[in-house]
This record gives sequence, C-alpha cells and structure tokens, in this order.
Amino acid sequence: MDLYDNTGNLVQPLTDGDSHRISSSKFPSLLGSKGCDFLLSSTAEAAQVKISDLEGKVIGLYFSANWYPPCRNFNNLLVGVYEQLKSNGCNFEVVFVSSDEDLGAFNGYRESMPWLSIPYSDLETKKALNRQFDVEGIPCLIILQPDGSTLHDGVELIYKYGVEAFPFTKEKLEELQREERMKHESQTLTNLLTNPGRDYLLDPTLTNKVPVDSLIGKTVGLYFSAQWCVPCAKFTPKLISIYHKIKQSLEEKGENEDFEIVFLSYDRDQSAFVSYYCTMPWLALPFGESTIRNLAKYFDVQGIPCLIIIGPDGKTVTKQGRNLINLYQENAYPFTDAKLELLEKEMEEEAKRLPRTDYHAGHRHELTLVSEGNGGGPFICCDCDEQGSGWAYQCLGCGYEVHPRCMRAVDPENTGLIEDR
Repeated sequence: MDLYDNTGNLVQPLTDGDSHRISSSKFPSLLGSKGCDFLLSSTAEAAQVKISDLEGKVIGLYFSANWYPPCRNFNNLLVGVYEQLKSNGCNFEVVFVSSDEDLGAFNGYRESMPWLSIPYSDLETKKALNRQFDVEGIPCLIILQPDGSTLHDGVELIYKYGVEAFPFTKEKLEELQREERMKHESQTLTNLLTNPGRDYLLDPTLTNKVPVDSLIGKTVGLYFSAQWCVPCAKFTPKLISIYHKIKQSLEEKGENEDFEIVFLSYDRDQSAFVSYYCTMPWLALPFGESTIRNLAKYFDVQGIPCLIIIGPDGKTVTKQGRNLINLYQENAYPFTDAKLELLEKEMEEEAKRLPRTDYHAGHRHELTLVSEGNGGGPFICCDCDEQGSGWAYQCLGCGYEVHPRCMRAVDPENTGLIEDR
C-alpha cells in the first residue's frame, strides 16, 4: 500500500517491509497542516514549538487517549523513560497524537505529559498520521529516525527494554536481543529469584524464610498479580484450587517431582500486599523489591494476572500459564509442549462427541461449535470472562463465544430463547 504525506508526496518503503523511510525534511508536512506549522509545548516558557525544530532528533509519535486504561498505564511508563532519556542528554522527543473525545479530555491528559503535542484542533494531521502509519490500536508509539527510517513497535520496546532501547536503531535492538538470548540461555531459578542481599522467599506467615534453592528441580509458576486488579480477583481463587489439585495429584501418584508458585506483587502498598497474600497458599517475593520489576521486564509482562512457568531445569517453559490453566485446569501440568500436544489431541476427540449446535442459558441465540480451522480462534469466554482458544461455541450472528465446558444448555422452547432465522 502506498503511503503519502499531507502534501501528497509518496513515502518510499524500506526493503524489509516492516518500516517506512521518511525524510526528516518532510516533518513539517508530516506533523502539521496548512496554517499549523507548530506543536504544543508542555513548558511554560514556550507554548508552541516549530515543527522544523525537530529535525535531527529521534521522534516517537505517540497515539493515545485518556479514556483508555491501557494508554494511561503505558503513559506513566513512557513519562519515566522520556524524563530519564532527556536527563541523560539524549536527542529524543515525543509527539502526542490524541484520540481523546473532546478538548477538555485532551488538555487534562496532556497535563501528565512532559513532551510535545499536535494541537487538538488539527484534525487533518491526526487523521493523516493514523492513515499513513496504519494505526489499528492504542497505545501506539511510532519511532521516526533522523535518517528517515521508522519503527512501529515502540510500545513493545519500551515495555521490554525501557531506556535501554534508545536510540531504537536496528543495530541497538539486535544487540539487546543478543543479550536477552544469552540471559535466557544461562537462566536458573537462583539467578531469577535471588539478589545479593536475599536468597530466600516468604511463606504465607510472612515470618518464615524459605531458601530459593529449595525450589531447584521443581516446576515453578511466577504469579504476577495485585489485589486491586479485577481479573486477578477472578483468577486467583481458580489458581488456588488448581494449585491444590496439582499438589494432591503429585502426592497421590508418588511422583518424584513437585509444583510451587511464587507471588510477585503489583499491589500499591504493603498493607494491600499483606491482605492479598494472606489468601494464598504459596510463596512470595518481599513486597516492593526491584527484583519484581526486573522480572516483569525480563519476561515482558504487559498485563496481569500473568503466570510464567519455569521448568525443573530452571528454563522458561511458557509465558501462557494463565491461559493454559483456563483451558485445561490442573491437566495443564507440567505445561510442556508434549503435554499440550496430548491435551489438544484429547480436545479434538472430545469435540467429535459434542453437538454441532446448542443453546446456552446466558444467550438467546443458537450457538455453533467452531474451531480455529473453521471460523474460531482466540477469544474471551462470555461466561467466565477468561481467554480461550481451540474449540468454542459461537453465535454466528453476534460473535458471542463460550468455552464448551462453560455451556449451560437449555431447551429454547421452555425458556423463551429465540433463534433468529
């Protein structure tokens, strides 16, 4: 697809297919429109900044909106990264491209931003930028380099690497990826969960110290969660039940293996941590430790609840522990590819015995059994609000989907359910 700036000039794509090259001399036409050749500043010294002043800088085009919680969460992170880069003297600037619903929301959101903004009234430029960079969701951070190259996954890079991602060049990212591979190849449970001043974890009494080394050889789940998080409040009781079932099953089988979970708190204060953790039967890292932030960054945790599974050898088995628990419950253990392949085959066999269509007590239309191969795919179950994949019962008319196990079948003739014809 050809891309054009606001003056109608063709923007030539790079050969890798993932970026576009834009001359820095095109910034005035790219970031402004006829009669609007400036950006709004966040400083009191200068209300406006000429777009031409950005030439030679690494620029982050920040598509965001105050009304969307993921944007507000990322905004806090980006502010910290931006201020640290500026204090380090880095030649970096961010330009806010608003998707806010009105001027008041725009101004309120902009108060939290130390960078530049496209005026709210410059609708022409905002629409052109969204079209040109094919922005399909927010938050979105497009990196523009002085040499004209662009990078579209700035949000992911900020979450993953923080200030270390600067200057966002191909060479810098390859260097970070090499370092990351080396870290994962040398990963052990000990170097994940300890630091120079601590070699232990807490148990639910908060008084006993459990040596990290006692977990070596076990399958361990790293559980990122918080009391204030509504999805966490729904998932934690389920995880507690599954945890006990896995432990009991291993004990009954006399298996020479074990399963443990370590809680990594995202709570806002110590009292919330204590209140939440006292409901859990597993171990925890001390509240507020930098190790928690470092591990969230290391595993690229972008939302909670999140369950990372570490194998007996200390290597990462999967980052999708939560989804696997939702799909397979205790049967997901030990979460390996071999076990998941077996479970998928069992699910295929079970699906052969399910009715092709059925009714669900929570929906008025007939539901059809679908899979990823015939109209299905990853979904959020409308009954339990948890993620699913593979087989699902789906309303072909409105997209309502539920896990097969969540189906509560009813007779439409007796319940007043109506099938649209």
